[in-house]
Amino acid sequence: MFDNLKVQLQYIMPKHALSRLVGKLAAARAGFLTTWLIKLFIKQYKVNMDEALHSDPKYYPTFNEFFTRELKPGVREINSDPLVMVHPVDGAISQMGEIEQEQIFQAKGHHYSLTALLGGNSLLAEPFRDGKFATIYLAPTDYHRIHMPVTGTLTDMIYVPGELFSVNPLTAANVPGLFARNERVVALFDTKFGKMGLVLVGATIVASIETVWAGTVTPPTGSKVNHWTYPARGKHAITLKKGEEMGRFKLGSTVVAVFSPDMVDFESLQPGEQTRLGQTLATLIP
Repeated sequence: MFDNLKVQLQYIMPKHALSRLVGKLAAARAGFLTTWLIKLFIKQYKVNMDEALHSDPKYYPTFNEFFTRELKPGVREINSDPLVMVHPVDGAISQMGEIEQEQIFQAKGHHYSLTALLGGNSLLAEPFRDGKFATIYLAPTDYHRIHMPVTGTLTDMIYVPGELFSVNPLTAANVPGLFARNERVVALFDTKFGKMGLVLVGATIVASIETVWAGTVTPPTGSKVNHWTYPARGKHAITLKKGEEMGRFKLGSTVVAVFSPDMVDFESLQPGEQTRLGQTLATLIP
């Protein structure tokens, strides 16, 4: 009953206003107060600061800079096997498997549309129909930079306005079409093995989504879908190597990765299993 109340409250709370307020607070240079909040967060969520490049909470002038902290070199080893696709983030598997024509499994009793996930453009969705997907949830304690699972060249970025429901397992099990109704940033890539999409899904109190090529994409919150295209070759092409950073969340969320048919064979992972940046997510099919 209490879980149902928590879900229902999300429908009526001012999620965007709350998220932007928290975003401003997280970006504030508040000196002692910022350091106190960081220390409290580290203690509450048992954050392993030994992995951080800068382990002293006093180093970070804002909560956002702490939350998107850089790791020490070598802390996450990227599997170098050219036929291995790696996990793009630290997190936990929410769901993974086959895209059934264009339906993606969210949770028991819930599917959502691939076309809707990618902003309503059926042409962009076409390469992924009958492909595969992996949904990875980032908890507050996780490292919040997103890295490339495989080398790829950017072809499209789409900003899709939407809601800001929480994306935790409880909400995923109870809010229909969650990942296709929340605000999100979609990045599509060409790879040697097929087409890949990384969808960075916003959530309650997620104050910002960034990419390395465009900087902050949101906020401000948009009122319509925006679509940018990029050259596939030449000096202006944006190619990111496996393991390179491609984006980041400020205050956590979910990544939905989609792949074209006959591109990957997933490892035998199950919902709830932890993911570790750089470790094997799938075998690539030549």
